[in-house]
Amino acid sequence: MIKYLGRDESGIRKVVLNLFLTGDKFTTGEVYDYLDKGNFEVSYRGVSAMVGLMNTRLGILSINVSGDHNVYSLKENYKNIVGSVLENY
Repeated sequence: MIKYLGRDESGIRKVVLNLFLTGDKFTTGEVYDYLDKGNFEVSYRGVSAMVGLMNTRLGILSINVSGDHNVYSLKENYKNIVGSVLENY
């Protein structure tokens, strides 16, 4: 995760991880809207790819595919780790 954040020039990854750290569940669209309001220049596809990568490569997100949209949340057992990394990064 430290290497993943180290390649983040704009700070967008840290913002998204902090968003998931709140404990809520988010669709890609909700993450996109949050970033768009935060003055990040993002595309929906880019946000989708970023969240998908966090899910598959880092393995820290849980996904629920029961509805029309994938709903992501931070896995409970990673909250302390993600919080500690973000606090010290």
